[in-house]
Amino acid sequence: MSDLPRKAVTRTAKLAALPLGFAGRATWGLGKRIVGESAEIVGQQLQQRTADQLFKVLGELKGGAMKFGQALSVFESALPEEVAGPYRAALTKLQEAAPPMPTRTVHAVLAERLGADWQELFLEFEDKPAAAASIGQVHRGVWQDGREVAVKVQYPGAGEALLSDLNQLSRFARLLGPLVPGMDIKPLITELKDRVSEELDYDLEAQAQRTHAEVFDGDPDIVVPDVVHQCEQVLITEWIDGIPMSEIITNGTQEQRDRAGQLLALFLFSGPARTGLLHADPHPGNFRLLPGGPQGEDDWRLGVLDFGTVDRLPGGLPEIIGEALRMTLDGEAEAVYEMLCAEGFVKESIELDPDAVLDYLLPIIEPARVDAFTFTRGWMRSQAARIGDPRSPAYQLGKQLNLPPAYLLIHRVTLSTIGVLCQLGATVRLRDELEEWLPGFLAEDEAEVGEVEADATEKDENGAEAEETAAEA
Repeated sequence: MSDLPRKAVTRTAKLAALPLGFAGRATWGLGKRIVGESAEIVGQQLQQRTADQLFKVLGELKGGAMKFGQALSVFESALPEEVAGPYRAALTKLQEAAPPMPTRTVHAVLAERLGADWQELFLEFEDKPAAAASIGQVHRGVWQDGREVAVKVQYPGAGEALLSDLNQLSRFARLLGPLVPGMDIKPLITELKDRVSEELDYDLEAQAQRTHAEVFDGDPDIVVPDVVHQCEQVLITEWIDGIPMSEIITNGTQEQRDRAGQLLALFLFSGPARTGLLHADPHPGNFRLLPGGPQGEDDWRLGVLDFGTVDRLPGGLPEIIGEALRMTLDGEAEAVYEMLCAEGFVKESIELDPDAVLDYLLPIIEPARVDAFTFTRGWMRSQAARIGDPRSPAYQLGKQLNLPPAYLLIHRVTLSTIGVLCQLGATVRLRDELEEWLPGFLAEDEAEVGEVEADATEKDENGAEAEETAAEA
């Protein structure tokens, strides 16, 4: 019924052709070197041609190929500009759309899951998809109660395609590694594979979205559409309009970029603290800027979509992250090192120089050292070059550090969010969000002072309201 399983042979062939193409270009590069062209120029040309082919193939396919491409796309800021520039448009397309499935297939899924009279549930239903992604596509409609809705329909056979693609990609992960400096591709693919069953389960997604919608209901900054109806392969939620984050990245004003960046940082750190869940798919296609923020119609709110992948953090983000970040900023090398060892970031069989570890970490957390930090592609590239160059001390030290499984998704989501902030070129008061939402970032005495000040402010506001009420009476 779906074009995904039926074209499995074609999908496999396209993915299998990638390493052959890489090998062919390597031979081409060797030939260019032999005739005297510089290694640097040949290397850039080779990387650009490889990236062009990779993202062309990933953009043509749904399933795991597109999922992998979306995960990679947020790191394009780390690529040299001469390589990233030519295919930035292709990456943006990956974040927003894929070829749609036939209307007859959509109708068949809806009839199977909602009943033969499924059309009576809607006042309107648009056959043309509003968006198409890795495992499903979204149609716009009007529910029977008059609410505008987004109807997400899962591709039949999406699970098989997802796993097949990721298995195929993992076989030549080593060849993909150089495309994104400082990015270890194999763990990324492994993690995407581990999340397949969760991503396909629309019941779990509905639960996560309902939790967020309830917690953020009436929030002045964050908008999460509520779930209207859910069943196997179909998820119907409230529709929200807005400017896609990808458009802000491409054409947004600096004011929009800064506001989008601040709201993204706010959601990253406040979400786990308020809901016990971490939204784990922070690519630009999942965010919208909506008018009407706290300052009025000229202000903006952040609309958040797609809760198919979440990390369950009942106590919010682990307190050790905030403590380690604070102690790193304070230059407490020994204390940071001991904490990393205790949590398994440094294996027992390895002994490292605490000061060297501090030097490795400090540039990464530079945005937390200042009141406001401007995230740029240049800064991202410098970080990627520092930790991704095999000749650098930072690279050698980084290879000896270990990422415990419990922190794997948190690490990727944080890096992905930083990647999007760099694509935005946003100036963000990141430290404000860390102080407000990250457990352990403030020392106990600072946190107590903050709580006292907050209580005093609340009392003042309540007192002022009481006086106004009395005056009116």
